[in-house]
Amino acid sequence: MDTNPQPRRAAPSLDQLLCFSLYGANMAINRVYKPLLDGLGLTYPQYLVLNVLWEHGTETVGGIAERLALESSTITPLVKRLEQAGLVERRRNPADERQVVVSPTDAGRAMQERTHCLGAELFAAAGQPVEKLIALTREVQALRDSLTAFEVARG
Repeated sequence: MDTNPQPRRAAPSLDQLLCFSLYGANMAINRVYKPLLDGLGLTYPQYLVLNVLWEHGTETVGGIAERLALESSTITPLVKRLEQAGLVERRRNPADERQVVVSPTDAGRAMQERTHCLGAELFAAAGQPVEKLIALTREVQALRDSLTAFEVARG
């Protein structure tokens, strides 16, 4: 039996946990975006899918899933709803029938201009200089990339 136990360290409070701070920030961002996205007839995941297409023009369902770190089975229903809304079109890849290629329609490309208000609203709501928010974005991206590399190396 240990007669000289080390004092127990107090567990960090919830607000001291990076994971909780990031989670809370994500939830707050979604609350800022929600009324704007509702007005556009989009959900946040649909908005993310459209952002991938605005970056790449045309992408496979698998490519969208990879970019968003989601499963293809999660992307497929999002793409189908966007197609029903007239914002994207799906077609089989003639070179590989297993792949579904997704492209924005004219309405989908026009939606990009209508979503610029989201960034402006977030910057206004944050009440911080744009430069600071850009730097924070870069830091969070670096953290994400480091954690992803760790996960890949761990196998």
